[in-house]
Formats: sequence, structure tokens, C-alpha cells
Amino acid sequence: MHLTVTSAHNPKIKNLLALEKPRERRKVGLFVVEGRKEIGLAQDAGYKIENVFYCGELISPAELKKFAFEERHLIPVSREVFDKIAIRENSGGLLAVAHQKTHQLDSIRLRKNPLILVLESVEKPGNLGAILRTADAAGVDAVIICDPRTDFYNPNVIRSSVGCVFTNQVAAATSEETIAWLKKNNIVVYSTYLKASRPYHTVDYTIPCAIVMGTEATGLSDNWTTEEQNPIIIPMQGRIDSMNVSTAAAVIIFEARRQRGFA
Repeated sequence: MHLTVTSAHNPKIKNLLALEKPRERRKVGLFVVEGRKEIGLAQDAGYKIENVFYCGELISPAELKKFAFEERHLIPVSREVFDKIAIRENSGGLLAVAHQKTHQLDSIRLRKNPLILVLESVEKPGNLGAILRTADAAGVDAVIICDPRTDFYNPNVIRSSVGCVFTNQVAAATSEETIAWLKKNNIVVYSTYLKASRPYHTVDYTIPCAIVMGTEATGLSDNWTTEEQNPIIIPMQGRIDSMNVSTAAAVIIFEARRQRGFA
């Protein structure tokens, strides 16, 4: 049993806080998971836990025991230290450091009739997290991030996805690699494009297909806007020409889910 850490200057605490920076996460291959639900989902997905920081004032021994952590990974901290390392409120007194996984296209396991979501150059962690949550709710087979500008293990991605970064199959690749992979697997592409004329609800999502979303600022790159990529649009009835990307993704994903059935 470790002694209770009472100082934020403790080396373990310093190493933990350093993981807030993307460069450090990439360098050491670790990331932080905060909250009981999220940690449980990470465990279910087979993530290897390195350390677990917990505050005895906020989580009981019985609750802690449910996670079946190895004793050597448990590090008790004071309430003051936990408040220092916790990013959000109501995290349940539990925070874990876990090992990252690799996210290659070839590691995606496809069903017979897959529904894929592709996001190009996503920037905002909150949007990525919200989309991952929608993908989980709709039973999307995989989410592919092309040319990502934020990483899967950003704390705000984990928080806004409510841990769904662990429940989805996720991969990162270039747009060119993703297009080639989709072709190889005979998956039809539907790219959202502001200059498209075909409304999103008029295409067939019951076949193996991928829905492709771009950023709010610049949309999709030219790789995704040819006729071969079947451009589609969500018709706007007001004065603006687009919606938040996470909202737009939800609209199209659940149209695909409706066509495929909810069973």
C-alpha cells in the first residue's frame, strides 16, 4: 500500500499533470482517464492501467474494490491533491493513467454490412467527443479520423464522449489512405458538401457505406468532394448555411440508422 500523497510536488503528481500536454502523451504513450464510468469503459475495452489515483474522502473502499485494480497500481491522495489533479467536478474521486493503443485502419473489424463515420481534420475536442457519443448510440461500426488536429486521448474528448472513445472502434489515417481503404473494402462514400445538390435523406444507407464529415470552418478537402464520393447536403431552411459538425453528424447518422432499422 502506498502512503497517501499530500503534496502536488510529488514526482508522480508532476508526471500525471504533464499528461495534459499532447506532446507528453505522445512521448510516453500514456493518458489520463477521469471518472468512474469512463475508467470502467476503458477497462472493458482492454486498456492497460498504469496507475490509479484515488481520494478516500470521495470513494469508499467497497466502491474502489469493484474495479479490481491491482494493489500496486493504487495511489491514495489527499483531497487537496485530488482537487489539483482533477480536471472536472464530480469525477467520483477516481483518476487513472492508462496506456494508449495504436489505431490503424487494418485493425478495424468489419461486419458484413458496415456503417462507417469519417471525420476529416477535426479540431475541437468537444466536437470529436460528442460525435463519438453519437456513433456509440447509433451502433456505428467504426470512426476514422483523417489528418487529425486533436488526439483521441485529449481529456476533453474523453469527457465529452462520456468514455465512448473506448466503446467505438477508432482509427487515424490520411484522407488518401482512408479513401483507398474504403475502396478496398467496397464501402460506398457519402460526403457532406455545402455545394452538393442531393439531400442527405435521399441516398441509400442500407448498403456498406461511409458518411464523411468535414470541419465547420473549411468543410472537406478536394479529396472528398468529387462525384465519385457521392456529395450530399443537409438542406438549410434558415439564414445560415451549415450546422455544428457534431449536430450534422447526428442528423445523418440517425437517418442511416432509421433506414437500417433500430433493432
